Parts: sequence; structure tokens; C-alpha cells
Amino acid sequence: MDALETLFTRRSIRKYTSEPVSKEDLRTILEAAMNAPSANNRQPWHFLVVDGRDRLDAMMAVHPYARMLAEAPIGILVVADTSKSPRFFQQDCAAATENLLLAARALGLGTCWTGVYPDEGRVGGLKVLFDIPEPFVPFALIALGHPAEDRGRVERWMDALVHRNTW
Repeated sequence: MDALETLFTRRSIRKYTSEPVSKEDLRTILEAAMNAPSANNRQPWHFLVVDGRDRLDAMMAVHPYARMLAEAPIGILVVADTSKSPRFFQQDCAAATENLLLAARALGLGTCWTGVYPDEGRVGGLKVLFDIPEPFVPFALIALGHPAEDRGRVERWMDALVHRNTW
């Protein structure tokens, strides 16, 4: 799949098949995430890969909008190292998360990004669940797997959102 098709057809997938994600695809996806831009190249991200059913179920109990983990074979928790980038970890981890989503789509896999940071309940619950120490902060939770639905492309162009030379 070419880059523009990947961008235009990436959608949040909430239904997954039982087919496992290959180790090679998982590595490619994580490598793409690690190649995201970051402020001063600080790369303040870690990736907690969760594939144990008990842990995926526990994550759903902490995160009320992560029900798709009931079918997804993998959950990836993007975790920020706030000591590396205290001012810009949000932008840096968001860029890594988007790279992860796009790489998965390019490989024919599905993802759904569920927000964690700055919701204190979700951040705290996931820190406790996975024994995440300071200064690390759970940022985003991604469901990953082979899609059992095709959401297609949606036209999102809006002329009113484009400004030239002045507002």
C-alpha cells in the first residue's frame, strides 16, 4: 500500500479476527513508531506490548473506552519518559503513536487509538496495573490486530479549514 493510500484509509478499527500478529509485523510497527520526530531528538517513548488475555481484560477494566481489546490480540501502551522531554513529551509521543497507526495500516492491520494522558484515572490505573515507575507516564493505548471490518475511506477535505497568508 502506498503512503497516501495508507493515510487516506487509516480508520479506527474496533473488530478484530483471531489471527495473531506476526513478530515481524510487530517489530516493523514498533520500529516505525521509534522513527517518529521528537523535540531535540530526545525520543521520550517506550512501548509496552500486551498480549496476555488477563492483562488485556484488566486494561479494559481501567480504560472505559478500550472495549475493542476484547477481540484485539495485542494492546500497545505508549509510555512517555517525562524526564527526557518534560515540555514536549505529548507531541513526541503523539507523533510516535501516529507512525505506529500508519505502519499497521500499511501492513494491512487494524488499530484503534484510545487516549490515556492526561486522564488521571486512566494514567494512574495503568501505572498500577503494570508497575510503571516515575517519571514514566502512560500516554496512549492502541488496540492492534487483523481487522474484521473494513471502514473504507472517508472524505474529510473542508475548504473552510484552509487559510492562506492570513486568517
